[in-house]
Amino acid sequence: MDRQMEIRNKAAFATRPCAVLMDIDNTMYAYDTAHAAASEAAMRKTIKMLGIKQAEYEPAFAEARREVKTILKETASAHSRLLYFARMLERLGMKSQPLMVLDLEQTYWRNFLSASTLFPQVKDFLEDLRAAGIPVAAVTDLTAQIQFRKLIYFGLDHYFDHIVTSEEAGVEKPAAKPFQMALERLSLIPGQLVWFVGDDAKKDIAGAKAALGAITLQKRHDGVEVSGEADAVFDHFRELREVLRGSV
Repeated sequence: MDRQMEIRNKAAFATRPCAVLMDIDNTMYAYDTAHAAASEAAMRKTIKMLGIKQAEYEPAFAEARREVKTILKETASAHSRLLYFARMLERLGMKSQPLMVLDLEQTYWRNFLSASTLFPQVKDFLEDLRAAGIPVAAVTDLTAQIQFRKLIYFGLDHYFDHIVTSEEAGVEKPAAKPFQMALERLSLIPGQLVWFVGDDAKKDIAGAKAALGAITLQKRHDGVEVSGEADAVFDHFRELREVLRGSV
């Protein structure tokens, strides 16, 4: 049985927004499903190439990922599969293997994209915004290259007026800078009515509230911690489209 959209601040949606900012991962599509398929493909390829067992691969990869994140902390590069695979091979006793590392990274992202599916009516929502003349910006963690690839793969690249990644901002959400950069590129000033659509309670909802005083709409699905700060919580983009129609 479908849950009903929760609109906690009805007055916030009575007025047309000056712009809409959106997260990408786990907001426009289900990240975990794609990540699981991509991780499995990369692991199987490594096992076949090196002749090792899964019991050897898993701890080596986990420790490599931990080391990269410890060094790079809250930056876009801390998510780099290229760096994870490079360090993993070193932990498995190998010297630098640029060709193999690049192959594994491409395997991961190729399988990630092929296993990615947009949530229903995401594109319709973006079409509604375009028809209403409301500018849109993506504010996302990760590196610019892969986030651009995702938007192109989904056929969404031409819907966004601006795209701000944590790689460009130098820091990840919930830091204020990515949000503020998006606002500046949209030629808006603090205090103008902006919606932020995202899934993560801390990075997206709390981050957009603190940085911009944004009206926040949280995408709810399995694994998402619902924020007490969100002005609205929705399960389906058709609900978001209805709210937008009521504001314009």
